[in-house]
Amino acid sequence: MMSNTDKKVCPECNGEKVIQGTCECDSEWRGTKTGDEWNDCQCVPQMTCPLCKGTGFVENL
Repeated sequence: MMSNTDKKVCPECNGEKVIQGTCECDSEWRGTKTGDEWNDCQCVPQMTCPLCKGTGFVENL
């Protein structure tokens, strides 16, 4: 007899399906130069959640 798998909300992304990008700004470093100004922020783009692979749920076996 096969049992149904239970789906739980992904604990990594909280069901959002993606991990939001973050930006960190610090005047100690210099990032990229845009025109005559330096951008002191380093940003990571949003990405698909690696745990649930973009479904928002994980299965309990």
